Amino acid sequence: MKEPFRKPQPEGRSGYKAFRAIPTRWMDNDAYGHVNNVVYYSWFDTVVNAHLIEQGALDVQHGETIGLVVETQCNYFAPVEFPQVVEGGLRVAHVGSSSVRYEIGLFLAGEPLTVAKGHFVHVYVDRATRRPAPLPPRLQEVLAALR
Repeated sequence: MKEPFRKPQPEGRSGYKAFRAIPTRWMDNDAYGHVNNVVYYSWFDTVVNAHLIEQGALDVQHGETIGLVVETQCNYFAPVEFPQVVEGGLRVAHVGSSSVRYEIGLFLAGEPLTVAKGHFVHVYVDRATRRPAPLPPRLQEVLAALR
């Protein structure tokens, strides 16, 4: 039996393990006066990759293993406009042998509920062959702290 559709709902901050402030830019607004939907995916990428780099789990220039995005999704709950600051919350929902599902919640600075939330699934691959590779030990440590 198919499960009934459940409309996605905003979430609170307590479900996220790490946060990053991201100021909006003038160019983020679209013709309708709010941040364009494609910018949200850029914020997702920034929240995930900046955290991994800062924690020593990702070397984008020289690392043998790199993450490739294979799936993304976003639900929008409230508009964001320039000039506002967005705070991206990060958590890990699933870890496989070579893949990770990162979940990101976007909050307006100081606000309790997400204005948008979504996920990225990264498959980690060997930089040279582009074949799936086991998650490096340091990455596994960082992911454990985000679960």
